[in-house]
Amino acid sequence: MSPEDRREAIVQAALPLVVRAGANVTTSQIAAAAGIAEGTVFRVFKDKAELLDACIQRALHSDEEVARLEAIPADVPLQERLTAGVAAFSGYLDRMWGVIGALRESGYHPRDEDHRKHKGPPVGMQQLTDAVAGLFGDADLRVSPDLAGRMLLGAVFTSRMGTGFGETTAEPAAIVELFLHGALRPGGADD
Repeated sequence: MSPEDRREAIVQAALPLVVRAGANVTTSQIAAAAGIAEGTVFRVFKDKAELLDACIQRALHSDEEVARLEAIPADVPLQERLTAGVAAFSGYLDRMWGVIGALRESGYHPRDEDHRKHKGPPVGMQQLTDAVAGLFGDADLRVSPDLAGRMLLGAVFTSRMGTGFGETTAEPAAIVELFLHGALRPGGADD
């Protein structure tokens, strides 16, 4: 196995453990989940902080979700395309917030140089936004596909934030329905 593949395998094994235990996860737990000796972890990562930083970086990347978005056939009805897109984006947010939230709740504070790497929007957010905008295809929109995509993702973002924004999250189909058709019932009063 190449060093890059070994590194990725360790990070993939660590991610669910980090979501459950935050920074309290041990390298021996990670090694067991990866099916390797604990010493192998330290041949790949200089210390646990570097491993946790790699988990954060992996959680922020959106390659898998972008690939799923780009694989949605253009001949599928718009509402179905957007519902699949919202589901993919929701999975990205769940993974990203699961890792970062668990680390924060466990008291983890990245080193200064690691903290600087995480400033600004998440690594894959622009790629996700572009892929969602592409789902609109040639739909007759009132705004650009880019703006429509950002507005749709804004609704998803707010729906998934939880505490402070309501305890329930809307299902992808409900978000798309509201986005495409508005909050008013057909034929209802629009005071």
